[in-house]
Amino acid sequence: MTSRRQFRRSALLAAALAWLAAFTALPARADRCDDLAGQLKGQIDGIRVGQTAAGTIYLAHPNAREITLGCSGKNFSNQLFAKADRKASPAFLDLIAGAAAIIFTLPKDDMLKGATRCVKRTGLIHGDDVSIRYRRLDMRCTRTKTESSITISRSLDQ
Repeated sequence: MTSRRQFRRSALLAAALAWLAAFTALPARADRCDDLAGQLKGQIDGIRVGQTAAGTIYLAHPNAREITLGCSGKNFSNQLFAKADRKASPAFLDLIAGAAAIIFTLPKDDMLKGATRCVKRTGLIHGDDVSIRYRRLDMRCTRTKTESSITISRSLDQ
C-alpha cells in the first residue's frame, strides 16, 4: 500500500505537469483581425496595411480614398468601410468586392453584385443614405457632394 504522503506528492506532481503542459502547448497566435489584414495584403494587389487603432486596421489602396477593416465590435463581427469619389468607379467596386469576399468568405461575384446594388440605389429616389441586407450582410451606402462610402458588416448573431 502507498502512504498518503506519496499519494499527495504524486497527485501534486501530476497536477503541476498538467498545468505546465496546458500553458506551454498554446502557440503564439496573432489576432484574427491581423490575419484578415494579412490575407487582404497577400491576395489584393496594391493594398497596404497601416496602423491599428481601437480595433480598426487602416488600409490603403490607389482605388479608394480611405479603407478600413473593423474587428469585433459590440454589434458586428467584422466590418469593411471604404470611401471613394462621388461616382464610385468599377475598379473601386471590384476592390470592395474582393476585400469583402475575403473577409466574409463569400464569392466575389456575389459581393460585387451586392456592393453595386447598394451604391446604385443612392440617388434621387432612395436618398443619399441607403441600407440593404444582402447575403446576411448589412450594407450601408452614403453619398455626399464630394464622396461616397460603403460599409459592409455582419451582425454578431449571424
